[in-house]
Amino acid sequence: MTQDTSSKTAGPRPSTGFGVTSRGSLARLGRSSGADHADYARSPRSEGSASAHSPRPGARQETLRETNLVLLTEEIFSAGVALSRADLALRTGMTRSTVSRLVDDLLAARIIREGSPAVGGGARGRPAVPLHPARATLAGLGVEISVDFMAARALDLTGEILAEEILDGDFRGSDPEAVLPQAGAMAIRVARTAAARGATIVGTVLALPGLVGADEHSLVLAPNLGWRGVDAVSLLVGEEREVFGGFIHAANEAKLAALAVAQELAAADQQEQTFLYVSAQMGIGAAVVIESVVDVGQHGWAGEIGHISVEPNGPQCGCGALGCLETYAGKRSLLAAAGMPRTATAQELVELSQRDDDDGRKACAAIDRAGWALGVALAGAMNLLDVHDIVLGGVYGPLAEMLSPRIEEELNSRVLSAQWSTFRVRTASGQPAPAATGGALRAMRCVVDAPLQWVPLPL
Repeated sequence: MTQDTSSKTAGPRPSTGFGVTSRGSLARLGRSSGADHADYARSPRSEGSASAHSPRPGARQETLRETNLVLLTEEIFSAGVALSRADLALRTGMTRSTVSRLVDDLLAARIIREGSPAVGGGARGRPAVPLHPARATLAGLGVEISVDFMAARALDLTGEILAEEILDGDFRGSDPEAVLPQAGAMAIRVARTAAARGATIVGTVLALPGLVGADEHSLVLAPNLGWRGVDAVSLLVGEEREVFGGFIHAANEAKLAALAVAQELAAADQQEQTFLYVSAQMGIGAAVVIESVVDVGQHGWAGEIGHISVEPNGPQCGCGALGCLETYAGKRSLLAAAGMPRTATAQELVELSQRDDDDGRKACAAIDRAGWALGVALAGAMNLLDVHDIVLGGVYGPLAEMLSPRIEEELNSRVLSAQWSTFRVRTASGQPAPAATGGALRAMRCVVDAPLQWVPLPL
C-alpha cells in the first residue's frame, strides 16, 4: 500500500489543531515528568545551521520579549476558540500596545494568521480580529518504522496533514543500512511535497519500535526488527540533512503514538487525558499518559509492557525471557494460536472468530488467551500507577470488543482498588501510523517553546 496525500486532517481536533484545550497544556504537549530525557522533557534542540531559522545569538535567553511571546503563543494555541488582541490583553494582563507588537511578531513569524473581523453585536470601535494558528507555514515531520510498514507525515500548526506516505513491507530481521535510507528517501519526498505547499519543515522526529539511546540518535535494541546498536538518525538522513529541518531526533514509537492518541482523545472530550496506552503491531508497546503528558521514565525506556512476564515458565520470547506478554498477545503469537498466517490482518482474525466451526473456536480461544494475558499485565500496571483508563491501539483496535470483557475480568479480580474504581477500555481512532503523527507533533513543539527564533530579523 502506498498513500500520498496533500490535503488531509489529522483526525478530530479542536480549533487549536494540537488537540489540547486546557490553558497552558500545549506548552507541556509531549513533555515527560522524567525531565532527564530530552525526547519529551523539553523542546527539540536545533543542530547546526541547516535550517534557515536556526537559533540566533541571544534568541534563547529568558528575555521579557521572549517570555511574553511564549505566553501569547500558548494562549492562542490552547484556548480552543479564536482570540483577539483585546482578549489576549485581558488574559495575560499585558497592555494592548504590548500585545499588538507581539502579535505583529507572531504574524511575521508565520506562526499565527488573522481571520475575518467580527461584525455585528453593537460593539463600538473597530471590530475584533480573531487570531488562529497559521496554515501551511511551519510544519513538523514525523517518520515511523515498524515491523510491517514505514511512514512519513508532515503536519502544520493547525494539525492538518500537508503530505504523507505509507509503505507496506516486512522488516523483520532486515538490514538497517538498507531500510533506514529507504525511509529517509520517503521522508524527503513528503518534506518536499509540504514545501511545495509553502511550508518550512522545522524538524523531524523518527519513531522506532524499541529502546532509543539517550543521545536521541541511536537505537539500542529493537527485538522485532532484529536491530541492535544502530545510528538510526545518520542512516535516515544521509547527505540531505537540510531537508529534515533544524533537528532530527529518534524516539520510541509507542510514546509518540500515545502523544497522538492523547491529542485525539483530548479533542473528543475537551479535557486533558490520563490513560495507559497499549498497542500491538508485531510486538507490544505501551506508554503512560498523565494529563496528556507522556511519562517516559528516567532513561526514556518506560512502557515496555510487552516484556512483562505473565507466566514465568511460559514460552520463550524473542527478547530471551520466558512468558512475556508478547508471547501470548503479540500479533505474531495471536495469529499463530489462531492457526492463521502471519500476514493475516486483525479484521480477518475477527471474521474467523465469528465462524461456528473448529477454526472459529480456535480463533476465539486465541483472542481470549490474549485478553487474559493483557489483563494480568495491565492489572500489575494499575496497582503500581493508579491509572484506570486503557486505550487500545494498533492490532488491538479491531479486537477491542472481544478483548475488553476478558481484560476487565482480570482487572476486577487482580487490581487491589477494583471495588472502589471504574475501569474504562477505549480504542484509538485507528489512524494508520499514529507514531508518525506523534513525531510531527513532537517536532512542532519547538515553535511553541521558542517562537522568537522564527521572528524575522529587522532590516
